Amino acid sequence: MKKLLGLATATAMLLGTTAPSFAADTLALVVSTLNNPFFVTLKEGAEEKAGELGYELLVLDSQNDPAKELAAVEDVLNKDVKLLMINPTDSDAVRSAIRAANRKDVPVVTLDRGASGGDVVSHVASDNIQGGEMAAELVNATFEGAAKVVELQGVPGTSAARDRGEGFNKGIDAVDGLMIVASQAADFDRTKGLNVMENILQAQPEVNVVFAHNDEMALGAIKAIEAAKRDILVIGFDGTDDAVAAVNDGSMLATVAQQAAMIGSLGVETADKILKGEDVADYTPVPLQLIQK
Repeated sequence: MKKLLGLATATAMLLGTTAPSFAADTLALVVSTLNNPFFVTLKEGAEEKAGELGYELLVLDSQNDPAKELAAVEDVLNKDVKLLMINPTDSDAVRSAIRAANRKDVPVVTLDRGASGGDVVSHVASDNIQGGEMAAELVNATFEGAAKVVELQGVPGTSAARDRGEGFNKGIDAVDGLMIVASQAADFDRTKGLNVMENILQAQPEVNVVFAHNDEMALGAIKAIEAAKRDILVIGFDGTDDAVAAVNDGSMLATVAQQAAMIGSLGVETADKILKGEDVADYTPVPLQLIQK
């Protein structure tokens, strides 16, 4: 009996070691930069949803460098990934990465920022033009149609910067008393926002309000304004934790809040539908919210 039990145990152990293990399908997420709280939150939303749906999620950071982005995409394409989600560093430069995925028949979903070329199955993002218009409407309402305005632009070439700027300028241009006195790129970066704002303040004796294309630049601008002891209101974009805290303590007028975690989560949901052969929309809008004290 002991020999039979031993044989049975040995057989069971052998089966356990040789039976195939079926790993979860792997999705890839290539993010423009994880040095920005917004994209960290987007990544976390994607990770949570991937776990819920039973996917492995491979995340790579492009560090705001199109060359590193292409290398990251080529790296994940050499692995057995079923679908590529990408948050582009630049809407034009990302075309090479997307076409590399197209050549390997790996479906592509863009998140937050769009691509100007390549075959993209679906794009998940906020309506950035509408967000820019919301910021312009707030400027108009706050200053009753008369203000000197500064615009801090995001990374040139990204769809987010282009669309937020388009919506904002459209709203400002529609009101005769609103004037943009300076519009410069600060690349969605807090330190650059500080430095660019310092230079603008030296050149512009009269500024009433700043609209920054993201919260990081807005928070940098606030530091420059405080150091210069100027009374200037600031509007950001994204709804990061730091920005909401700044709104609540009165140092920022408002932030146009995206739902970063929802963008990541909806990206994975869209990927899941694509891999199951279901129809998906070319564009999935994620609602915006104006956060004020």
